[in-house]
Amino acid sequence: MPRRLLHEWFIAGLATAPDRVALRIGRQEWTYTELDQVARRWAGGLVACGARSVGILAVRSIESYAGLLATLYAGATAVPLSPGFPAARTCRMAAQAGVDTLIVDRSGAAALAHLTAALPGLTVAAQAATPLDALPRAGYDDVAYVLFTSGSTGRPKGAAITHANMDSFLRYNLDRYDLGPGDVCSQTFDQTFDLAMFDLFVAWGAGATVVSTPPQVFTALPEFLAAERVTFWFSVPSAIALVRRRGGLTPGSMPTLRWSLFCGEALRMTDAEDWQRAAAGSVVENLYGPTELTIACSAHRLSEDSADLAVHGVVPIGAPYPHLGYRIVEDGVDGTEGELCVTGQQMFPGYLDPADDEGRFHDGDSVRWYRTGDRVRECAGGELVYLGRVDRQVKVRGYRVELDELEWHVGQLPGVERAVAVAFEASGRTELAVFYVGTPGVDIRRPMSSILPGYMVPLLCRDIDAFPHTANGKIDRGVLAARARDLVAGGQVTHA
Repeated sequence: MPRRLLHEWFIAGLATAPDRVALRIGRQEWTYTELDQVARRWAGGLVACGARSVGILAVRSIESYAGLLATLYAGATAVPLSPGFPAARTCRMAAQAGVDTLIVDRSGAAALAHLTAALPGLTVAAQAATPLDALPRAGYDDVAYVLFTSGSTGRPKGAAITHANMDSFLRYNLDRYDLGPGDVCSQTFDQTFDLAMFDLFVAWGAGATVVSTPPQVFTALPEFLAAERVTFWFSVPSAIALVRRRGGLTPGSMPTLRWSLFCGEALRMTDAEDWQRAAAGSVVENLYGPTELTIACSAHRLSEDSADLAVHGVVPIGAPYPHLGYRIVEDGVDGTEGELCVTGQQMFPGYLDPADDEGRFHDGDSVRWYRTGDRVRECAGGELVYLGRVDRQVKVRGYRVELDELEWHVGQLPGVERAVAVAFEASGRTELAVFYVGTPGVDIRRPMSSILPGYMVPLLCRDIDAFPHTANGKIDRGVLAARARDLVAGGQVTHA
């Protein structure tokens, strides 16, 4: 198969199923032919104004989906921007990515004034009167899109993903999941989250239908899946708890699903098993991978052996994709437990700001490896289990504490559905806090004291109605740490 640029995977789906529905948003839908024509009109407008880096300030609208395709059709770089992000953050992202042109929908109108004021010279694109026929040719190693990840400095880091990166990813995953024009795929992720690129192009490359899946569907997910005839589901694992609380995880409640994929945070074994019972005819997989390695780089298929491999109740992250190389490094020495480092064609070329590359790569034996910052253990058969972030290990009173281990222990206590542990600074020392969802008012401190050493017992334990989430749907641990600091500073907790 010849090499393909990212948008050429959509064109392949167009050739396979020109009259099939490519995209459905609520009650509106577009066939592959119709979506291609909309994208070509936008592309004509982008080419006319000389766009090179296009900010897509839109969400779950035809502008967001066709705008992404149009940008690629025009040979430019796509920079998804969320109308829901603070205006100052969006301006910093756009400036760092060199955005010169915007595609904006109604939801992005409020942020538009901030962007045009902060970045003089921005052009707001409009559709051309006629579709662009001959598409400009981008280079295989050109940047297809830029996404921003959280930086330890508090400044978002722009990760540049090339057409070659996505081509490598899509070739493997389209073969792995064997989708076709009869499949209907969920689209749960905001386009500022790299998993949205999986939603779109794994479906479009196969001629399948993408159904925009807004957050409110979790209140009645089985009904949504049945109405839309969804066969392929992909979301963050924390969505499972939302569905459970709404009574949606009864056995057999999601019969249309053939595939159920989860990625973006740790997948708990109990959640995976509950989902499997609800979607009995579905294959359940746990995917793993940072944005810098193009969406995902390993996968574990749920089986009877999964529970035996699980660590702290978390589903394994599986074997790395066979076309990628990996090594596990601890104190500079290769082994079976330590930090996971990965190389291969899915590895991005680097951050927009070269200063952000510092410490993220390991160069050895003429090979460049991306350091994931995740600690893993390799089991028999090459399966990897996730042990936590390198930076999720903290020192309390001189003792090393794995926050993931603390979460697991608390999660086993009666009345606790899910627990999140964070570290924070108070009175000049590192303290621990646990926030949990479960039975209100349940006493978890006393049982913790009987199973954990004193230094691991949190200073602060609080039940919470729901965890705060980032725009990408992950639990926002930073917000919880700040809340813990405020509670302690307000005198609601005294030091032991």
